[in-house]
Amino acid sequence: MKMDIVGVEDVHILDPNLLQLPCLSPSPLKSSSHIADELFSHWLSLPETATLVKSLIDEAKSGTPTNLSMSYATVFLSNGTPPLSPRSSPDSPRFSRQRASPPSLRSPLRSVKEPKHELIPQFYFLHGRPPAKELKEQCISMVDHFFSNFFDGLHVDEFKSITKEVCKLPSYLSPALFRKMDPESSGIVTRDAFIKYWIDGNMLTMDTASQIYNILKQQDCKHLRQADFKPLLDELLATHPGLQFLRTTSEFQERYAETVIYRIFYYINRSGTGCLTLRELKRGNLIAAMQQLDEEDDINKIIRYFSYEHFYVIYCRFWELDGDHDCFIDKDNLIKYGNHALTYRIVDRIFSQAPRKFTSKVEGKMSYEDFVYFILAEEDKSSEPSLEYWFKCIDLDGNGVITPNEIQFFFEEQLHRMESITQEPVHFNDILCQIIDMIKPEEENCITLQDLKGSKLSGNVFNILFNLNKFMAFETRDPFLIRQEREDPSLTEWDRFAQREYVRLSMEEDVEEVANGSADEPLEPPF
Repeated sequence: MKMDIVGVEDVHILDPNLLQLPCLSPSPLKSSSHIADELFSHWLSLPETATLVKSLIDEAKSGTPTNLSMSYATVFLSNGTPPLSPRSSPDSPRFSRQRASPPSLRSPLRSVKEPKHELIPQFYFLHGRPPAKELKEQCISMVDHFFSNFFDGLHVDEFKSITKEVCKLPSYLSPALFRKMDPESSGIVTRDAFIKYWIDGNMLTMDTASQIYNILKQQDCKHLRQADFKPLLDELLATHPGLQFLRTTSEFQERYAETVIYRIFYYINRSGTGCLTLRELKRGNLIAAMQQLDEEDDINKIIRYFSYEHFYVIYCRFWELDGDHDCFIDKDNLIKYGNHALTYRIVDRIFSQAPRKFTSKVEGKMSYEDFVYFILAEEDKSSEPSLEYWFKCIDLDGNGVITPNEIQFFFEEQLHRMESITQEPVHFNDILCQIIDMIKPEEENCITLQDLKGSKLSGNVFNILFNLNKFMAFETRDPFLIRQEREDPSLTEWDRFAQREYVRLSMEEDVEEVANGSADEPLEPPF
């Protein structure tokens, strides 16, 4: 006989009406009648049975309706022994009751919980995450305060405070932000126009880099170009106290702005496409430098991108090499760089545009922008942009690895130059072993760009191959340079070079003024 076992812990949830004991089919017991007799005898011996029989007799005498099925179930349940589950037949009361019962009355033994549908909150917003109600109300309150005295709206010169205090952005972005809110160029930004762009446009909830990116880039454009930074630099030159002396020299204002933009793209535009992406902007340190502009009146203390002294060094070096001052440099000009420090072979590689395609439209000539990239790469070979620049120069076949043959090709000229100045020559095998020891490449006979980026001595490898002056300084371990590095380890090789060069150029200018008899006159700005 088939039995459905019900645990004791489930007894309290059973419906006794479901236990149709009187409807037990006798067919399974016909072949073994002694089993039925034993079961019946056992039932009669139970104490509860006597009580049940007595109660049934009493009810019969009094004429009270009797529920036999409930009584049988009570006996079995009170005994703690699960009853046998009878087989269902089409004519049985249990079968018909189950068929007619609504879902809510089904046996708890067979009930299955409906799966709960969890509501997943929206995590992607095409136009940015909308601000929370509390944040939105707080911002609107601040906006109302700023516009309370300007019912007709704010002009661009009145907009700087709201850019800094409400939008929490560098104040020098004010003109660019103003134009975004005033697309019709009416010259006025109203309260409603501000709320529409900044709050309804979900700019409020963006991170600072995304806000600046969207303010500077052109509409429907997916990246930043050099021209997009022009409004920022124009405002910086017009209002920053550290650049006040340049306001009467428009030519050098333009050169300063160009230099800053070239430096930004050199360090941040890692793809080298001239198209600055949001991801590149977030990875760089430009945002921190821009925020520092409002905090520091001395522009030279903002050494990342905006230092005037750094611009002065770059432009003066370019001016020294550009003999005819046509704003272009050729091979003969560049070979003079650093007191003829570079080899002819590396200069040829630069002008073959192996490391970077020239922006100059004049064949065989390097523009000012090309020179900025060159000098930044030459004077700070510890940076990743520099390593990539010079790796492309040394990798003659462009297969992504530097081989001993390529190393020998560039070192041959260095060796010849050392012999010409009566320096003790160094054998190539010794140099090759030294380079391998410095870089520790994964494969001994070839050096990859990744190997170079993993070594702190990579810059010295390039100096060994094509910059004689720096190679000799490395071999002699110039104590002055070592002391400089220890004094301020946060400064890069470029920062230290710019400091030394600015001092040298300033001293040369003072000497020149004394020679011209103008020492008693007030000193003019460098330009």
